[in-house]
Amino acid sequence: MFETEQNAIAAQIQQYCTENDIPAPQEFQWKPIPFSGGWGISTSFFQVAAQEARSGKKVVVPQRAQEIAQSVAKQLGTPRGFERVEAVNGYLNLYFAASDVSRRVVDSVLETGANFGRGVKKNERVMVEYAQPNTHHSFHIGHYRNAILGEALARMVEFAGYDTIRASYPGDIGLGVITVVWAYDKFYKGQEPQDIHVRGQWLLNLYVEATNLLTPKENETPEEIAQREVYEAERRDLYRRWDAGDEYVRNLWLETREWSLEELRDILHLMDIDIDVWFYESEVDEPSKAIVEELVEKGIADDERSQDGAVIVKIDEKLGLKKEKYRTNVILRNDGTSLYLTKDLALAKDKFEKYHVDRSLYVVDVRQSLHFQQAFKILELWGYEQAKKCYHLGYGFVSLPEGAMSARRGRVVLFKDVADEATRRVLEESRKKNPDMPEEQRQEVALQIGLGALAYAMLSVDNNKDIIFDINEALSFEGHTGPYIQNAHVRASSILRKAGMIPEEASFDYPMEAHEIELIETISRFPEVVQQAAEEYRPLVLATYAYDLAAAFHSFYHVVPVLQTKSETVRQARIRLIAAAKQTIANALRLLGIRSPEVM
Repeated sequence: MFETEQNAIAAQIQQYCTENDIPAPQEFQWKPIPFSGGWGISTSFFQVAAQEARSGKKVVVPQRAQEIAQSVAKQLGTPRGFERVEAVNGYLNLYFAASDVSRRVVDSVLETGANFGRGVKKNERVMVEYAQPNTHHSFHIGHYRNAILGEALARMVEFAGYDTIRASYPGDIGLGVITVVWAYDKFYKGQEPQDIHVRGQWLLNLYVEATNLLTPKENETPEEIAQREVYEAERRDLYRRWDAGDEYVRNLWLETREWSLEELRDILHLMDIDIDVWFYESEVDEPSKAIVEELVEKGIADDERSQDGAVIVKIDEKLGLKKEKYRTNVILRNDGTSLYLTKDLALAKDKFEKYHVDRSLYVVDVRQSLHFQQAFKILELWGYEQAKKCYHLGYGFVSLPEGAMSARRGRVVLFKDVADEATRRVLEESRKKNPDMPEEQRQEVALQIGLGALAYAMLSVDNNKDIIFDINEALSFEGHTGPYIQNAHVRASSILRKAGMIPEEASFDYPMEAHEIELIETISRFPEVVQQAAEEYRPLVLATYAYDLAAAFHSFYHVVPVLQTKSETVRQARIRLIAAAKQTIANALRLLGIRSPEVM
């Protein structure tokens, strides 16, 4: 923001050094001075003093560095655009005029609008893989954490400047899926819920019912054991027929798969998520087996099937590691069937070769951490340079105060139920506090706040930690919550509506309040926070910043007069500041997948 002034100062220092026989560096290393009520930059003269010492001059480096800093500070005086210059312990500190910084920050936000904080275009393509529950189930609150984490990550890396592809890899085959297909075929063939919103839930109920029938119980009678064994044999036979390409089984599977995918697409639409590429586990099964043969030929995998073993990769041995770290992994069973790891290798190959992905980010729960470490190392052994830029964003489980969830036992909390309840509670509160709001607008705002509360509750906790989701805490308008941040946007909107036009320009050359300066400083950090969150793959960084920004705005709102101030200069500056704060809050919330309501 102050490159011109910074370069001008550097040129003056170099000229001074040349004129006084001081070995000036070719390039000065400037660092921002930690904010403490003002803005500044700093550089040191220790290297200059050390260079003099190496040339034969008898100098004490720290003392000489301070002498040079003092003489340079005296020569510079107070340059235009700066409030003061000081020499401290060998460092030259220059503090910008607060009025200049404030004006530039606010002008930058209002000139770039929704693009404020956007990074320069990077020459890398990123694929983020997320929102991928198994089919033939219903979307529960744990799946929601996966989806909102992935969407926030995709939005952040895209905004930071990366070409970004959103991908989903639903598990559409496996014994759990076949269990539902078997139960439907045997007990419910021909039945179909017409409402797409409940088809996934209906399939989940079938899964629970089937699992109950197939699970051994205490004190079973011989007849019950025999019946259960018949059911198990039927289920296994159905899986065998699917694997063999049986037309009847495949059609039944595709029909029921589409029911759960309809529900998934409906929920993703509600979350404002647009998936670019859909991969399916069933589609990479055969290609993965061909990859196994290639890995054997290249000497990466060992085929021990002739010895009643499997095809394995001795990862530590191939990497030359003496201590166990990645272990040995099976990539093809003795019976010729593939594993999750095998399919992930095939999927990665597709990503790298078909979609030309430079970075592949996987949003999958923390239980799969070792799995992905092994997959990335096998890809590296295989020769893919992109393997070094593969990243697993793990996340912990979501439970409720009542306890953990279990799909097998039917103890799951469906996302749609939670979203509906959150929206209902917001509607109820809205009718009390704002009875004059048009009902259509109220419904829209309630949905924005309800979904915003759920999203922030997931994103404001470190992704590696488990979450005990409490809807009462999530919907609070105080503390680290989505509604608290959204309310800052609403308050800013209210002031701007009352102000009317936003001034085209304003001067901040007046004694600013501490809360005013704090708000400007927080706004100014947004671009660097976006880059940090994107490079570290940490939505929490941005979620924490959004709260800090809202807190700075609320403090400003309660203490600093805007429309009531007597000075027109101050009034115009503060209106522009509020507009900049509102825009930055909206930008931050948008990257978190949260809407910014104008009213509440």
